[in-house]
Amino acid sequence: MDAISRPYPYLRSFSVNLTEWPATTFLLGVFISLAFIKILAILIRRQKLARFINKIPGITPINPFLGNVAIISQIFDSTDKIRVMFFQILCGFSHMFDKERIFRFWIGIQPIVAFYKPETVEVILSSPTILEKSDEYVLLHPWLGSGLLTSSGNKWRARRKMVTPAFHFRILEDFIVVFNEQSQILVEKLRQVQNHKWVNMVNYVTLCTLDAICESAMGIQIHAQKNIESPYVQAIYEVAEMFMARLIRPWLWPGLLFALSPYGRRFHKSLKELHDFTRKVILNRKVHILNAQKTNEDDFAPDNGIGSLKRPQAFLDLLINHHLNDPSLTLEDIREEVDTFMFEGHDTTAMGISWTLYLIGLNPAVQKKVQDELDSIFGNDTERPITTDDIKKMKYLECAIKESLRLFPSVPFIGRVLKEDFVVNGYHIPKGTSCFLLIFMLHRDPEIFPNPEVYDPDRFLPENVAGRHPYAYVPFSAGPRNCIGQRYALMEEKVIIADIFRNFNVTSLDPRDKIQLIAEMVIRPKEGLRMKITPRIRE
Repeated sequence: MDAISRPYPYLRSFSVNLTEWPATTFLLGVFISLAFIKILAILIRRQKLARFINKIPGITPINPFLGNVAIISQIFDSTDKIRVMFFQILCGFSHMFDKERIFRFWIGIQPIVAFYKPETVEVILSSPTILEKSDEYVLLHPWLGSGLLTSSGNKWRARRKMVTPAFHFRILEDFIVVFNEQSQILVEKLRQVQNHKWVNMVNYVTLCTLDAICESAMGIQIHAQKNIESPYVQAIYEVAEMFMARLIRPWLWPGLLFALSPYGRRFHKSLKELHDFTRKVILNRKVHILNAQKTNEDDFAPDNGIGSLKRPQAFLDLLINHHLNDPSLTLEDIREEVDTFMFEGHDTTAMGISWTLYLIGLNPAVQKKVQDELDSIFGNDTERPITTDDIKKMKYLECAIKESLRLFPSVPFIGRVLKEDFVVNGYHIPKGTSCFLLIFMLHRDPEIFPNPEVYDPDRFLPENVAGRHPYAYVPFSAGPRNCIGQRYALMEEKVIIADIFRNFNVTSLDPRDKIQLIAEMVIRPKEGLRMKITPRIRE
């Protein structure tokens, strides 16, 4: 073959040499090359973001791959201390940059910009385009799939539109039957320990709200208050704990590395139990509804022994009926939404109630006002079930709950990711940045809430709320992606707290400066909340 027909004569010799390479050496070379390209792409992306992000006040990371997590790891010598102190460090950063109330930090190679000023929080929450949750929420996908909390775009809009009618106030009012039943069980449990030196109120309240949410969401009773060793209860706690263990360890964010770790193995074992349980409940309930439709039977008991109050249709029933009319909503879609409702409506409400009891337990004058209001509604009757009309009369208790949510919002920060460049407070924030809205620090703005660390329910009297910036207080978020279950939460909190103060006096034993907050999915105390319960003695 002449030179014209063989323009690249060296290719043949190269091909021969290539076939002489050992296969493992070749594959290793390919792997190293791809890894190098990937690392180079990550560094280029990070450098591009850093050109803008580093103009925002913040702490410069000493490690470009671990970000500010490297600083935390150097300060604390154990992962348990990281878990305990992560949130305190975040609040410490916010105090350092309190003048502009904006700062940046890095988790791994992901830049985070934190906002805690009403005007900047409003820009993010009110935006019709900044609706996608931050990348950290991806870690919830194995648990919740792409349900209402974690989905985005058209899927989120469709799910929101579908689910919203389930939270109409007329439907929510029916859930008061469930709240009354579970609250009465809690009162009986507290009577058994009312003369003990102290109880950890968080444990009792959490089991109560878990029972309430299971019946509200799935229409079943798991009797968590009576069986704390329930496999389902233990699986929920395990999944939540392992999720947080992963969240504060960026090196476990890749799915494969997490699955191979001890945390991942524990997570997936418990997660399988949760999903299997939910799927079984969904299938059983679907069969039950279909059979009821065939026989034209009323699937819901007309009376629960509480006057005209009816047992409500569970959230699951509403979704199954939607599925039967529109099969595009699959049973797995329903599983995602039910698990999401369980996740969002269980621990958050439990801590809202617990913090309110704790703060009222520290303030005898507030406690007396709450009890005087309840006495004006119920007199000396401590057993009559609470009605929706009763709830509307609990004006001061509502102020006390709202002030508790100001100091200890159940969800201390909200994450959103920017899908386009944005300008806030004069800073250019590039596409791909995660925005953290620090609700915990937003609620402590001294210009809006003078003496912000003082617990004062009067802040939420109508005359004191008038004129306040609408985004200065957002315990349930705000804007298009606000919490769809906030009415549900406030109703449940009022019923349970009211029943406790109708029957008991509560004294909190530890001052606030002794309570350590830990970074979990909700804001909670490291060692629980020690309270002394004593029966009320009426004159």
